[in-house]
Amino acid sequence: MSKTAWKAFPHPDPAYTYAGTALKKHWARLHQGDAEPWPTDSAAQAAWRAYHAGEFAQAVALGLKAGNASGTNAANKAAMIHAASVEDDQARKLALLQEVARRCEALQTSQPGNVNAWYYHGYALGRYSQGISVAKALAEGLGSKVRESLQKAIDLEPRHADAHIALGTWHAEIINKVGAMVGGLTYGAKKDAAEKHFKTALALNPESPIAMTEYANGLAMMFGKSRLKEAEQLYARAAQCTPADAMERLDVEVARAEVAG
Repeated sequence: MSKTAWKAFPHPDPAYTYAGTALKKHWARLHQGDAEPWPTDSAAQAAWRAYHAGEFAQAVALGLKAGNASGTNAANKAAMIHAASVEDDQARKLALLQEVARRCEALQTSQPGNVNAWYYHGYALGRYSQGISVAKALAEGLGSKVRESLQKAIDLEPRHADAHIALGTWHAEIINKVGAMVGGLTYGAKKDAAEKHFKTALALNPESPIAMTEYANGLAMMFGKSRLKEAEQLYARAAQCTPADAMERLDVEVARAEVAG
């Protein structure tokens, strides 16, 4: 982990602090998207508390110190959400995402049945690809790695809403970059597959603001102005969501900014 001080989560709120038994009480709602199992280890629980509160650097430190799969998952999710939504420096953002990908690969080897070792790997590589440009990532073969990891997560847990979101975005971004024909023939990217994943994600996690905003982005990338109204409606819904933790707050703020214009 980088020793440089991390930029603080910009929207701290006591509502995102799940002290004591509150974490377990709200676990199902907090992890409706990523299907992370409840950690019985108190050190991993502490890492997840820090994560949900937006204390991302602390969550990484505590999660890695816990030395178990759930702790590593907490560390990885904290690092990748910080990189994707808080960190401004592009080089540091990319370095964090690469660290997450490497840790996930190690966890895939030791625990191949750990669904989030695959999902966080696909997510981290996907965000890394966006950072270096989708075209460059495709040329380097990252597109297939992203898809394989996300599909593996869904194979292990078909109700993994966040993996469905990410795989829908994968299809949409490739189509946006190379077109529907090349995207389909060369990479297997399909508009109908993207929509199916987005709709599945919303059905599994209907309160998820990121499911709404990524669906909206996907519609804009694949269909442009012809489905702009649907995209705007999804953003408006996301802006009205009540965030359950720091990550959802970041997603809601993005939606609010989009609606405000």
